[in-house]
Amino acid sequence: MVTIEIQHPHHFSREAMAPSVMALGYFDGVHLGHQEVILTAKKLADQQGLSSAVMTFSPHPSVILGRDVQRVDMITPLKEKLKQIEELGIDILYLVHFDKEFAGLLPQQFVDQYIIGLNVQHVVAGFDYSYGKLGKGTMETLPFHSRNMFTQTTVEKLAINDEKVSSTTIRKCLQEGEVERIPSLLGRHYTLKGKVVDGDKRGRTIGFPTANIEPSDAYLIPRIGVYAVEMLVHGKWYEGVCNIGYKPTFHERLDKPTIEVHLFSFDEQIYGEPVVVKWHKMLRTEKKFKGIEELVAQISADKQEAMAYFSSQPRSSLLKSVRNH
Repeated sequence: MVTIEIQHPHHFSREAMAPSVMALGYFDGVHLGHQEVILTAKKLADQQGLSSAVMTFSPHPSVILGRDVQRVDMITPLKEKLKQIEELGIDILYLVHFDKEFAGLLPQQFVDQYIIGLNVQHVVAGFDYSYGKLGKGTMETLPFHSRNMFTQTTVEKLAINDEKVSSTTIRKCLQEGEVERIPSLLGRHYTLKGKVVDGDKRGRTIGFPTANIEPSDAYLIPRIGVYAVEMLVHGKWYEGVCNIGYKPTFHERLDKPTIEVHLFSFDEQIYGEPVVVKWHKMLRTEKKFKGIEELVAQISADKQEAMAYFSSQPRSSLLKSVRNH
């Protein structure tokens, strides 16, 4: 996949750009609905002998248009999003830097410069896609703005059990700890990349050594609580439990929640190592214990519950999740 970064205003000539079928969207998560849009563009491009393309944007529009928004945590931060799109077999990715000047383009200006001007022959987008200043352009207005220079396909909403597959739904699942629901929406388990950093090393003194994970990017963090997880270390997946929280038994209030993973069958020093955490199931919310003995008993129970969960999962589904990483 060729990635073309665009800073507005761009100076590409239409004649210099490969004719393409382009999928339009922000695509946070690259969930099953997004995949349908992108793969529709790829299928049409293959049928017409054109390049398949995706246009997406960075940073998130709310960082530029919102008040006092420094960053927006993502289901898939930019690097991960580009990786997911590339794995769908797309030829060209247009990454447009979203700034106030770009946001101020009228719908016709956006179409003229970023669709017609990039030699797009056919546009594919979801039914709720909007473009141009204040999102005034829609899939219904696109034929008018096209100047008969390209055609379009609108992908209708994808629903699972009568619920729209959307980034909003996945975000809600993460906020409520419902990580078990995510594979049916995302097409894979929710994962977070990071590295192992120094913690307070208290876990090893009570028989449950943990790896303290620092996210490598602006990931959405699931709800505070304890989870059954897998963690990728040195190319191999290990089962374990993860605590996301403020460790109230030992601290009055930390500045931010920590992510600590205890692996069941693992005994190596991995400080500084890159890892991937994959969330499977929330076991309980975080709570404050009266003392170490009560905490140890609960961690033991969490471990047993997580082990029982993994034992109940068909081995084929776990292997599939590894392949889909």
